[in-house]
Amino acid sequence: MAKADTASRAAAPPRPMPGKDALLRYYREMLLIRRFEEKAGQLYGMGLIGGFCHLYIGQEAVVVGMQAAIGEGDQVITAYRDHGHMLACGMDPAGVMAELTGRSGGYSKGKGGSMHMFSREKNFFGGHGIVGAQLPLGTGLAFSNKYKGTDRVCLTYFGDGAANQGQVYESFNMAELWKLPVVYVIENNQYAMGTAISRSSAETHLYKRGASFNIPGEEVDGMDVLAVRDAGDRAVKWCREGKGPIILEMKTYRYRGHSMSDPAKYRTREEVDHVRETADPIDHVRKMLLESKLSSEDELKEIDKDIRAVVNHAAEFAQSSPEPDPSELWTDTIH
Repeated sequence: MAKADTASRAAAPPRPMPGKDALLRYYREMLLIRRFEEKAGQLYGMGLIGGFCHLYIGQEAVVVGMQAAIGEGDQVITAYRDHGHMLACGMDPAGVMAELTGRSGGYSKGKGGSMHMFSREKNFFGGHGIVGAQLPLGTGLAFSNKYKGTDRVCLTYFGDGAANQGQVYESFNMAELWKLPVVYVIENNQYAMGTAISRSSAETHLYKRGASFNIPGEEVDGMDVLAVRDAGDRAVKWCREGKGPIILEMKTYRYRGHSMSDPAKYRTREEVDHVRETADPIDHVRKMLLESKLSSEDELKEIDKDIRAVVNHAAEFAQSSPEPDPSELWTDTIH
């Protein structure tokens, strides 16, 4: 059995403490993702969400930290564990939940489900169910940015399982050849579907995967939102300066199974509990707020109350929204 391997916070270089507003924003955004995913798990158990459903619980610091590093007009594209990315991009929780339940009020009119939602308004280009499919698409978005002469950057997320796919390296090669502004964010939760990375990858330091293409890489504590934000700032700056692609390997951990149908018997309960107790990204920021006297227990409880109300509203909206009309089968298709 593989041992959980989260990057050490103690090894990170010292950095100034962000202000109260920034810390509270990160706390609120991560908590929204956590509570939303918990509710999605409940609705799945009730039979209100069908098909696949991959929860993001435990990995919240990655998207919240990276979103803090980009600007308006920058793009995001990811794989199928995507609800957290949508919420971090500012998509409406009600519309996301309605899509999960297959209702017409969802972002893809109830036809995309968990893995296939999009928001052009928020520059979120999906959710993609095919492993690694988003790599060439994200590279293409970066090509578009350069072709149009903008300084926009594309964040292209993928997991440790997808890191062994062939199209990843075709994308790396093209991105470096043409110096495309793309940040490849590897969310290494260490188990892919259910196989420990040590059993599936000859080189387990995934930030090194771009070495043969001359793409720099960095390993980041993906359980620490501030470490993610700082690494994101450096990577986005690298891309905006026209230096080409860069790889960030986020050492993170998911608390739930690969999907809702996964009992996760390939790891022990003690392992999961240890990560929860020692490296939880939300607890980490909560402790910073309390220990620095920037916030109080009562203020944080109010935030949790507000978040729960938002999530409950999203669930109610999803269940009250009508199912798509059968005629929708023929819309948004190429004949």
